Amino acid sequence: MEIPVYIFTGFLEAGKTKFIQETLEDARFNDGERTLLLLCEEGIEEFDLSRFTGKNVFIESVENESDLTGKWISSLFKKHKPERVIVEFNGMWQLDSLYNNLPKTCTVVQEMFFADAGTFLNYNSNMRSLVVDKLKSCEVVIFNRTTEETDKEMFHKIVRATSRRANIAFEYADGHVEYDEIEDPLPFDVDAPVIAIKDEDFALWYRDVSEDVKKYVGKTVKFKGIIAHNNTLPKDVCLIGRHIMTCCADDISYGGMLCIVPKGTMFKSRDWMLVTATLRYEYHKLYEGKGPVLYAESLVHAPQPKEQVATFY
Repeated sequence: MEIPVYIFTGFLEAGKTKFIQETLEDARFNDGERTLLLLCEEGIEEFDLSRFTGKNVFIESVENESDLTGKWISSLFKKHKPERVIVEFNGMWQLDSLYNNLPKTCTVVQEMFFADAGTFLNYNSNMRSLVVDKLKSCEVVIFNRTTEETDKEMFHKIVRATSRRANIAFEYADGHVEYDEIEDPLPFDVDAPVIAIKDEDFALWYRDVSEDVKKYVGKTVKFKGIIAHNNTLPKDVCLIGRHIMTCCADDISYGGMLCIVPKGTMFKSRDWMLVTATLRYEYHKLYEGKGPVLYAESLVHAPQPKEQVATFY
């Protein structure tokens, strides 16, 4: 049986507990399913089980990130036999510590990030890597305690620097909610005969492909990247991409795609090259599954860009 998992992330006093409490008080969501409520931090507010509409809610807590193991979570499943799982996740922990330890029977069906609008910018300035960790995979971002002074455009930019797909909502003290409606067009034309990616737009394009690859299947793209190749790859196959920085120097990583190059093309690792290619989405052992594969029409040497590391700003 597939078990749905709902993950609510955010820092202390962000509004996670209040939201989960209200959700479990709603009979439309909670009509008696066996629910494991996994708490990864001790918040200011406490849950009032007496107000839950369904009574099959089992609360378990974990205080240390190192204790959040697959073995421990599996023991909770045996103990409670949940039909679904709700996780109040500690904002100071890395989400991989949860995702990597969930049983294979689990499917994450929703991930939401909560933030206090009054403290969010401080967290983003001082703990950017933790903020990015929570934004990169969430579907909804809720900024609680929004006021008229809240710089919504700044919040929008911060979220969009990590995720283009997350919906953004601003909740005010009186309970009314405003949804982010700032238009955020891509800086390149996805319907052009050749989608030309400027050097400064590579990170945005690479993320967009990662989030919605089908948008680009069968289309021709053109961009500058650095080659990666070793002896495990055939002579006519390489990786081409850029080093990308999401938030700080510590998280720089290579974002590349498999590229099938024209026969006779001369290249080696670390060469900067300009590729024009048709993008397909297909299986390759390098991906251990399906992924974007570029079939190059042209691959020529090119000068390196002004900024060798691609960013979202």
